Amino acid sequence: MFALTNQVAIITGGANGIGRAIAKTVIEAGATAVITDVDEAGGRAAAEELGAEFEVLDVSSKSSCQQAVKAVQDRHQRIDILCSNAGIFPQAALDTMSEEDWEEMIGINLRGAFFMTQAVLPGMRERGYGRIVLTSSITGPITGFPGWAHYGASKAGQLGFMRSAALECASDGITINAVMPGNVLTEGLEKQGDDHLRQMAASIPTRNLCEPQDIAHAVCFLASPEARYITGQTLIVDGGQVLPESFEALE
Repeated sequence: MFALTNQVAIITGGANGIGRAIAKTVIEAGATAVITDVDEAGGRAAAEELGAEFEVLDVSSKSSCQQAVKAVQDRHQRIDILCSNAGIFPQAALDTMSEEDWEEMIGINLRGAFFMTQAVLPGMRERGYGRIVLTSSITGPITGFPGWAHYGASKAGQLGFMRSAALECASDGITINAVMPGNVLTEGLEKQGDDHLRQMAASIPTRNLCEPQDIAHAVCFLASPEARYITGQTLIVDGGQVLPESFEALE
């Protein structure tokens, strides 16, 4: 079950964190993984360690997305899976958020998903098969957090894009779905310090933080042939974080 043998998968933002875990998981499932990232040094190092390929990519640039996809198609004559994972999450309060802050967040998180989806669609349509999985978040579609209004807008926007895009692709054998992580123990989160991590874990019913591989396994399922009848849907992976209506519910 859930084998990806002989399939080709592009993972955006694959140099570290969730993207790196996705690349590792799809390789273990039998796929050829192509890590893409704007961080060329980090991306190449991850690719070498995991046994993946690498393409430098700025997802906020349409031409960069098209060039990376073309390079992979020229090499393999196919792209079966797109894991649109690249994203940023710098904080900015509303009263100090600049237009540049907003545009950068939307450009990478939301426009990047659009550019990459648009770039892989012709090849997938020609073959009558494709799996596109977006990395969204619970922040925006379900929850909110001070300083992340622009982040929440980008992640909620991904789901609006996904639903209509899934309808346009449904008759072509292409599915488009999204995972919605809660708090994931990535390199960026670890920098917040142990006290912050303990407080975050205490707000989650399972009492522990999500590991990147937990998200990767969910992505691998949605990217599998077995998930052929699932499209336009979301899968929350958060240890039950969105369930409690109050702290008392966790006692």
